[in-house]
Amino acid sequence: MKKKSRTTTNGSKENGNANKNGQSPTFHFAAVEQFEVPHGRKGKHRTMVVRILEDLKNRTDDQAVRIPLSSLQGEKVQNLRSALNRVTRLKKLPIATASDEKYLYVWNANRKGSSSNGDGA
Repeated sequence: MKKKSRTTTNGSKENGNANKNGQSPTFHFAAVEQFEVPHGRKGKHRTMVVRILEDLKNRTDDQAVRIPLSSLQGEKVQNLRSALNRVTRLKKLPIATASDEKYLYVWNANRKGSSSNGDGA
């Protein structure tokens, strides 16, 4: 997209990129073409979220996935829940979660016999 030239008070034309003294602008960061920019989000919880959703898909209606908090490698359970929440809302998968001092539990909230009384995702 081309920037419009504008006339300054002294009558010279500039495109907004040059310094007032006519020198080329200095940049603080490198430029990259837009088609080279990654458009997906692959956060650090991606692998764990994918595994949870795969396990959830393969469980029976009356089962929940039990994730040991020790497997989070120091990450907070709240951060994993947030990542899981972003993905399940995007995919329109109603799930519920609960946790205790050792585990995070995740189950499908829409399946018969499931209760969505957990703290939600």
